[in-house]
Amino acid sequence: MDIDVRGPRFGAALTTVVLAAVLVTGSTWLLAWQLLAFALGAVGGVGRSPYGWLFRTFVRPRIGPPTEFEAPQPPQFAQAVGLAFAVLGLLGFTAGPQWLGLAATGAALAAAFLNAAFGYCLGCEMYLLIRRVTVRAE
Repeated sequence: MDIDVRGPRFGAALTTVVLAAVLVTGSTWLLAWQLLAFALGAVGGVGRSPYGWLFRTFVRPRIGPPTEFEAPQPPQFAQAVGLAFAVLGLLGFTAGPQWLGLAATGAALAAAFLNAAFGYCLGCEMYLLIRRVTVRAE
């Protein structure tokens, strides 16, 4: 079943705020929260993430029904990519090196910002590219 395109973009906006706060404060707790949000989105789909719940519960009822939909697999894959970067970031901040935490968190922040501000999902594009390559290889 397809999903409302505004949901993942809303989640990306919240992710952008959280990851920017991580870079400003160095808070490993905030990064751990974002890691959990990514993990829930990667395993259960973006609708199962805390940001998906917030969108469904508070935002969508106020902005009306969706007019555009997308397949759930690309955003779910993007959550898995975000999860990988969050894991690297948390490892860098807690076990070192510090630059790994900063770089991984910064890369995840850049991807989230692109989605939130411009509707361009890097993880979704990666998913589609991998699908094209693997389908051609078969």
